[in-house]
Amino acid sequence: MRITCPYCGARGLEEFTYRGDATVTRPSSTDKSVMEDWVDYVYLRDNPAGLHKEFWQHSAGCRAWLEVARDTTTHEIVAVELAAKER
Repeated sequence: MRITCPYCGARGLEEFTYRGDATVTRPSSTDKSVMEDWVDYVYLRDNPAGLHKEFWQHSAGCRAWLEVARDTTTHEIVAVELAAKER
């Protein structure tokens, strides 16, 4: 699998580190009333089949954080863009 870094161009998978699901939203409150939301955020993840957005870091290159849209059944990469600074 090759990922195209916006800064460095197409590179092999071994230069990148998977950093997690890019669709998960962090709870906005630290109040105890939303503790269940925090448990879900930290521990529960879906395992989707098909198109999915993921965070990857170009760890052996420019160190940029990327948001990669990848088909989890074929590993085809549909899109790569720089990860947003705020979520």
